[in-house]
Amino acid sequence: MEITELVGAVHHAAWLPWAVQYFFLIAISTTALLLALPGFVMGRETALPRARLALMTAVTTGITAPIALLADLHQPGRFWEFFAYTNASSWMAWGAWFVPAYVGLLVAFAWAVHRPAFHAWGNEDWRFAKLFRWLSLGGSANGFARPLGIAATIAAILVLTYTGAEVYVVRSRPLWNTPFLPWQFLATGFVGALGVMLVLERVLTRSAGLEAELNRRLALWLAVVGALGAAWFVVAVSGISPRHSEALASVAGFPVWHTMATWGALTVAVTFLIATLAPARSGWATGLLAIHAAWMFRWTVFMGGQAVPKVGSGLYDAMLPTGIEGLMGVIGTFGLWLFLVIAYTTFIPWLEAGIPAGGKPAAPARPANQH
Repeated sequence: MEITELVGAVHHAAWLPWAVQYFFLIAISTTALLLALPGFVMGRETALPRARLALMTAVTTGITAPIALLADLHQPGRFWEFFAYTNASSWMAWGAWFVPAYVGLLVAFAWAVHRPAFHAWGNEDWRFAKLFRWLSLGGSANGFARPLGIAATIAAILVLTYTGAEVYVVRSRPLWNTPFLPWQFLATGFVGALGVMLVLERVLTRSAGLEAELNRRLALWLAVVGALGAAWFVVAVSGISPRHSEALASVAGFPVWHTMATWGALTVAVTFLIATLAPARSGWATGLLAIHAAWMFRWTVFMGGQAVPKVGSGLYDAMLPTGIEGLMGVIGTFGLWLFLVIAYTTFIPWLEAGIPAGGKPAAPARPANQH
């Protein structure tokens, strides 16, 4: 007689809620940068109001995201190992190069866009004039903003590629190893970015026209998210792709997954209807719902995906812990982002950002109410 015994080892989840925060924030940052391009790189005057909010969103979430990533590594020293012992076949190792390049180019692009206003504010007689003269580096030309914007865009595309690919390549988890996943990350990234922009618009500018424009774009990307989700389900049910069928089978027997799928579909549908039927009066609702949808998609993919055992039956416990590695970490990350938004709106002349023009110091003076 032969006895085959399976022994399960106790281990921590590979990705903690910090990783959810990182993937959530970096997707918002990179897609928000893409939304800023028509105004600041392509030179469309009518796109400037949207571009200003998009750039603020990209910078603040782009700085916060790597901090969440470092926290997920548990100690900063592990980040250094990606450079000291790199692995060219690892998407995660490539990400260690892509993310710092993206954040550096993003900040440089934002500085170049705002440089003329920095220079103008530095020439005024007020207590922070010296600070703004230092920020302008003694000049007002911003013709190099467009090349920096193009470079930052390339880096953003590389970040979007690696964040999708490093999850997609995990063959041991069918739910992750589907070609739809990177595109779903991209589409929900746009949904999250537009959600943040709608909330900021309601707080900072309160322009009905801009609110309606952002809601129309949000409705478009919600439609894309819905189409991708429907296509994923059809492919899985039809059996066209055995991988997708295996992914669906791994979660189809669990009521909690039915609830999450229903909740996600209703969130997308309700937000789409509100944004379509009342685009000029619903920024708070659609913005917060869009942020919720983008975050919940990543929580379901990462934490819910790890709750499905590779060997065995049932589900692992994937509840959000209350400590620093869970709820407190999420709140802390939000607090850091909020601090950066306050600093950005206080010390950066974001409302005066215009179309970059090489060597032309055309920046309006600082409004009196901002002294």
